[in-house]
Amino acid sequence: MALFSDEQLALGIQHGRADDLTLLVERHHGPLLGFLYRMTGGDRALAEDLVQETFLRLLSKIDSYRYPRPLKPWLYAIAVNIARDHYKQAEFRHTDSMPTQFEISVAGTPETELVTNEETQQVATAMNNLPLLQREVILLRYFHELSLDEISQILQVPVGTIKSRLSVGLQRLKERLTAER
Repeated sequence: MALFSDEQLALGIQHGRADDLTLLVERHHGPLLGFLYRMTGGDRALAEDLVQETFLRLLSKIDSYRYPRPLKPWLYAIAVNIARDHYKQAEFRHTDSMPTQFEISVAGTPETELVTNEETQQVATAMNNLPLLQREVILLRYFHELSLDEISQILQVPVGTIKSRLSVGLQRLKERLTAER
Protein backbone atom coordinates (compact mmCIF):
# COMPACT_ATOMS: atom_id res chain seq x y z
CA MET A 1 0.00 0.00 0.00
CA ALA A 2 1.46 3.33 -1.03
CA LEU A 3 1.52 6.05 1.56
CA PHE A 4 -0.37 9.10 0.45
CA SER A 5 -0.20 12.48 2.10
CA ASP A 6 -3.29 13.90 3.74
CA GLU A 7 -3.48 16.41 0.93
CA GLN A 8 -3.43 13.66 -1.73
CA LEU A 9 -6.16 11.82 0.15
CA ALA A 10 -8.24 14.99 0.22
CA LEU A 11 -7.92 15.27 -3.56
CA GLY A 12 -8.99 11.65 -3.85
CA ILE A 13 -12.04 12.31 -1.68
CA GLN A 14 -12.93 15.26 -3.91
CA HIS A 15 -12.85 12.82 -6.84
CA GLY A 16 -15.17 10.39 -5.04
CA ARG A 17 -12.65 7.78 -3.87
CA ALA A 18 -14.19 6.30 -0.72
CA ASP A 19 -10.99 4.38 0.11
CA ASP A 20 -9.17 7.69 0.49
CA LEU A 21 -11.76 8.82 3.02
CA THR A 22 -11.32 5.56 4.92
CA LEU A 23 -7.53 6.04 5.04
CA LEU A 24 -7.89 9.65 6.19
CA VAL A 25 -10.33 8.69 8.96
CA GLU A 26 -8.10 5.80 10.09
CA ARG A 27 -5.10 8.13 10.18
CA HIS A 28 -6.71 10.94 12.16
CA HIS A 29 -9.49 9.36 14.24
CA GLY A 30 -7.28 8.49 17.25
CA PRO A 31 -5.44 11.82 17.50
CA LEU A 32 -8.68 13.80 17.01
CA LEU A 33 -10.44 11.70 19.62
CA GLY A 34 -7.61 12.35 22.09
CA PHE A 35 -7.73 16.07 21.39
CA LEU A 36 -11.51 16.33 21.74
CA TYR A 37 -11.50 14.04 24.79
CA ARG A 38 -9.22 16.51 26.53
CA MET A 39 -11.17 19.49 25.21
CA THR A 40 -14.38 18.08 26.66
CA GLY A 41 -12.85 17.39 30.05
CA GLY A 42 -12.81 13.62 29.64
CA ASP A 43 -16.31 13.04 28.26
CA ARG A 44 -15.55 10.15 25.90
CA ALA A 45 -19.06 9.83 24.48
CA LEU A 46 -19.16 13.54 23.66
CA ALA A 47 -15.65 13.38 22.17
CA GLU A 48 -16.70 10.45 19.95
CA ASP A 49 -19.74 12.43 18.77
CA LEU A 50 -17.59 15.47 18.03
CA VAL A 51 -15.07 13.37 16.08
CA GLN A 52 -17.88 11.95 13.96
CA GLU A 53 -19.26 15.43 13.39
CA THR A 54 -15.76 16.62 12.42
CA PHE A 55 -15.45 13.99 9.70
CA LEU A 56 -19.00 14.61 8.49
CA ARG A 57 -18.29 18.31 8.21
CA LEU A 58 -14.97 17.61 6.46
CA LEU A 59 -16.84 15.49 3.94
CA SER A 60 -19.54 18.11 3.40
CA LYS A 61 -16.93 20.87 2.93
CA ILE A 62 -14.34 18.86 0.97
CA ASP A 63 -15.10 20.75 -2.24
CA SER A 64 -13.82 23.93 -0.58
CA TYR A 65 -10.42 22.32 0.13
CA ARG A 66 -7.70 23.68 -2.15
CA TYR A 67 -4.60 21.61 -2.79
CA PRO A 68 -1.79 21.95 -1.56
CA ARG A 69 -3.18 23.62 1.58
CA PRO A 70 -2.10 21.51 4.58
CA LEU A 71 -5.06 19.36 5.56
CA LYS A 72 -4.23 18.67 9.21
CA PRO A 73 -4.66 22.28 10.40
CA TRP A 74 -7.91 22.50 8.42
CA LEU A 75 -9.18 19.27 10.03
CA TYR A 76 -8.31 20.47 13.53
CA ALA A 77 -9.92 23.85 12.79
CA ILE A 78 -13.14 22.00 12.00
CA ALA A 79 -12.84 20.03 15.27
CA VAL A 80 -12.17 23.18 17.32
CA ASN A 81 -15.14 24.96 15.78
CA ILE A 82 -17.43 22.01 16.42
CA ALA A 83 -16.29 21.84 20.07
CA ARG A 84 -16.78 25.60 20.47
CA ASP A 85 -20.23 25.38 18.89
CA HIS A 86 -21.16 22.63 21.31
CA TYR A 87 -20.26 24.80 24.29
CA LYS A 88 -22.15 27.79 22.88
CA GLN A 89 -25.42 25.89 22.75
CA ALA A 90 -28.09 27.20 25.09
CA GLU A 91 -28.61 23.82 26.75
CA PHE A 92 -24.94 23.70 27.72
CA ARG A 93 -24.89 27.26 29.05
CA HIS A 94 -27.53 26.28 31.57
CA THR A 95 -25.41 23.53 33.11
CA ASP A 96 -23.02 24.20 35.96
CA SER A 97 -19.73 23.71 34.16
CA MET A 98 -17.69 21.40 31.98
CA PRO A 99 -16.95 17.90 33.18
CA THR A 100 -13.87 17.74 35.34
CA GLN A 101 -12.57 14.34 34.35
CA PHE A 102 -9.42 14.63 32.28
CA GLU A 103 -6.93 11.83 31.94
CA ILE A 104 -3.33 11.57 30.88
CA SER A 105 -1.87 8.11 30.41
CA VAL A 106 1.26 7.22 32.35
CA ALA A 107 3.25 4.01 32.66
CA GLY A 108 6.07 2.83 34.87
CA THR A 109 6.68 0.80 37.99
CA PRO A 110 3.84 0.51 40.50
CA GLU A 111 5.66 2.86 42.89
CA THR A 112 6.27 5.56 40.28
CA GLU A 113 2.78 5.13 38.84
CA LEU A 114 1.23 5.96 42.23
CA VAL A 115 3.12 9.24 42.46
CA THR A 116 2.82 9.99 38.76
CA ASN A 117 -0.93 9.28 38.70
CA GLU A 118 -1.48 11.73 41.54
CA GLU A 119 0.58 14.40 39.79
CA THR A 120 -1.14 13.63 36.51
CA GLN A 121 -4.55 14.07 38.11
CA GLN A 122 -3.45 17.43 39.52
CA VAL A 123 -2.38 18.56 36.04
CA ALA A 124 -5.63 17.25 34.57
CA THR A 125 -7.71 19.11 37.13
CA ALA A 126 -5.74 22.30 36.59
CA MET A 127 -6.13 21.95 32.79
CA ASN A 128 -9.90 21.55 33.14
CA ASN A 129 -10.06 24.81 35.05
CA LEU A 130 -8.36 26.81 32.31
CA PRO A 131 -10.48 28.91 29.96
CA LEU A 132 -11.30 27.05 26.74
CA LEU A 133 -9.15 29.33 24.53
CA GLN A 134 -6.06 28.67 26.63
CA ARG A 135 -6.76 24.96 27.05
CA GLU A 136 -7.13 24.38 23.31
CA VAL A 137 -3.81 26.11 22.54
CA ILE A 138 -1.95 24.11 25.21
CA LEU A 139 -3.48 20.85 23.98
CA LEU A 140 -2.64 21.55 20.35
CA ARG A 141 0.92 22.61 21.15
CA TYR A 142 2.01 20.14 23.83
CA PHE A 143 -0.25 17.11 23.43
CA HIS A 144 -0.50 17.12 19.64
CA GLU A 145 2.87 18.78 18.98
CA LEU A 146 1.59 21.22 16.38
CA SER A 147 3.67 24.22 15.42
CA LEU A 148 2.64 27.76 16.31
CA ASP A 149 1.93 28.39 12.61
CA GLU A 150 -0.33 25.31 12.41
CA ILE A 151 -2.19 26.37 15.56
CA SER A 152 -2.55 29.85 14.09
CA GLN A 153 -4.14 28.34 10.98
CA ILE A 154 -6.41 26.09 13.02
CA LEU A 155 -7.69 28.84 15.31
CA GLN A 156 -7.53 31.55 12.63
CA VAL A 157 -5.73 34.00 14.87
CA PRO A 158 -2.25 35.54 14.55
CA VAL A 159 0.79 33.68 15.88
CA GLY A 160 1.24 36.48 18.44
CA THR A 161 -2.19 35.67 19.87
CA ILE A 162 -1.25 31.99 20.06
CA LYS A 163 1.94 32.89 21.94
CA SER A 164 -0.03 35.09 24.31
CA ARG A 165 -2.64 32.40 25.01
CA LEU A 166 0.12 29.85 25.57
CA SER A 167 1.99 32.14 27.93
CA VAL A 168 -1.06 33.10 29.96
CA GLY A 169 -2.40 29.53 29.97
CA LEU A 170 0.89 28.05 31.12
CA GLN A 171 1.22 30.72 33.80
CA ARG A 172 -2.30 29.96 35.08
CA LEU A 173 -1.56 26.26 34.96
CA LYS A 174 1.63 26.80 36.99
CA GLU A 175 -0.22 28.97 39.53
CA ARG A 176 -2.96 26.39 39.99
CA LEU A 177 -0.46 23.56 40.40
CA THR A 178 1.61 25.59 42.86
CA ALA A 179 -1.49 26.47 44.89
CA GLU A 180 -2.44 22.78 45.16
CA ARG A 181 0.89 21.81 46.75
